[in-house]
Amino acid sequence: MAPPLRLCFIGCGARAKAYAEAAARHPSALSTAAVADPVASQRADVLALVPDQAVMEFNTGEELLAAGKLGDVAVITTQDRFHYRQAKLALHAGYDLLLEKPAACTAVEVHELVELANSLGRRIVLCFVLRHTPFYRKVKEVIDSGALGKLVSIQATEGVEPWHFTHSFVRGHWSRSTDSTPMIVAKCSHDTDILSWLVDSEWVEVSSFAGNQWFRPENAPAGATARCTDPCPHANGGCAYAAQRYLTDKKQPWLPQVMSGWASASDTDILEWLRQGNWGRCVYHCDQDTPDHQVVSLRFASGVTAQLLMTAFDQGRRIRIHGTEAVLQGSMHADGIEHRLELRHHDGRVEEIEVEDPGGNGYVGHGGGDDALIATLHEQFTAPGPYDNHHFMAGHLIAFAADTAARTGLAIYLSHPTPH
Repeated sequence: MAPPLRLCFIGCGARAKAYAEAAARHPSALSTAAVADPVASQRADVLALVPDQAVMEFNTGEELLAAGKLGDVAVITTQDRFHYRQAKLALHAGYDLLLEKPAACTAVEVHELVELANSLGRRIVLCFVLRHTPFYRKVKEVIDSGALGKLVSIQATEGVEPWHFTHSFVRGHWSRSTDSTPMIVAKCSHDTDILSWLVDSEWVEVSSFAGNQWFRPENAPAGATARCTDPCPHANGGCAYAAQRYLTDKKQPWLPQVMSGWASASDTDILEWLRQGNWGRCVYHCDQDTPDHQVVSLRFASGVTAQLLMTAFDQGRRIRIHGTEAVLQGSMHADGIEHRLELRHHDGRVEEIEVEDPGGNGYVGHGGGDDALIATLHEQFTAPGPYDNHHFMAGHLIAFAADTAARTGLAIYLSHPTPH
């Protein structure tokens, strides 16, 4: 086997920690050469996962990338708005990329990264981890087996879950598309990628509708204050979204994702952090522009149609795939169940489809997708032969088109970059 790939982590937040922890389980294939993050405690959290390796530290990704080629793969897990610039710098510096989704903040930038990587002979592995889960691998296997007959249509749902939605998309880093990417790109490019992968045909048309139904000032409980710590009369048990829950049942896994030094922080420290930061705001009085529900309708060149529903008010992913011989339906992390999958033949027969236990940390680990992605990295970056970086573009382009369609009320066609 070739020597281990040397990883350089740019950004040491929750995603970097997940990948570093997974990489540490494959020491013969992967090692860590450098980390970069402006927050020292964040760097320390990643370094703690690779204690037996000599690792260089930098304050920023730009400093790391200016220091010469320190490793083989730049692992870029910073906020969305930094991906494009840092990815370009890393490609020019000689790195292959493990790039967190979305690859960039516009469809044009996605195209540019792909063309740059192809021209330089570099490889980009995008963190579309759902492709690597046992659940979706099994779904793909059943479709490819022909058991459904001819594929006709797909219905899919991404239930973000109410607390997750408010944590990330109302209070959090992805609350405003101008600071990151549109909700349907930031959260559901996973799902648009999966639809494209399952159908295995070029998309030709997208339409979409979206809205923010609930997290609005007029829906706030009577007397609710701008911050949960003002104090608010609904903070202690009267509101499902009270920020004080970061001290109790919502401390894990949510607080470690956003509060530096959370492990040694007292309740008083956490309350003070909530008083000053975004995560202490009332969810009904934030300035987010994210929809809490969106529907995306797709037409593919093969004639297959698909529909994706994103909603804040469900948890987990559900899918129903219609074929001329059978229907395949199932869910992952929905209704308190890890996964379930069944094939319902049109003659009445029903087959339960066995899905491998992904192990790991379930919902947080994307149903085993995080670990499985990392386990394949060495092979993906070292396999001989040509490598085409267009493999991840469709999921991005569908999601960006869906955002445009929802904002304009017009269908978007692949052959035309503007609404029609």
